[in-house]
Amino acid sequence: MDASYSTVFSKALLTAVFAGIIATLASMGFYLFFKESTGFPLSALINVSSLIFLINTLFLVLGFIYYGCIKAFKKGEIAYIIIFALLTLFLTLTASGIHRSDNPLVNTEFHHLLKGLYIIMGIGAVALIPILFHNKRFEKYIV
Repeated sequence: MDASYSTVFSKALLTAVFAGIIATLASMGFYLFFKESTGFPLSALINVSSLIFLINTLFLVLGFIYYGCIKAFKKGEIAYIIIFALLTLFLTLTASGIHRSDNPLVNTEFHHLLKGLYIIMGIGAVALIPILFHNKRFEKYIV
């Protein structure tokens, strides 16, 4: 990106969008592998199109939040990492409480699918965004 147009805001937003694309591809791979290996029958809520839309929208919002954290606090990046690591942990632990089906096997499979997706998105939010944001080669060749 031309240095005259590069701002902290645009860098944070574009980094989050790129991390979202990576998280989307990883989530789709996980979903397809999980669905094929287990024969998971329920795909009304979690399917390829919902993953693409929701994860990319989520990471766009995370770009705004990341920018807000690094601008609002002296140690904003650390605050961002801690908040979203705790949120990922909370969502992963509470995923077992969701009742999706009367069939116990399908319900357990849904819990495993949801936990896997939460972990993939959490890794993207907690690690990928901050790492790519500070990577000079990423900034030079991608952003």
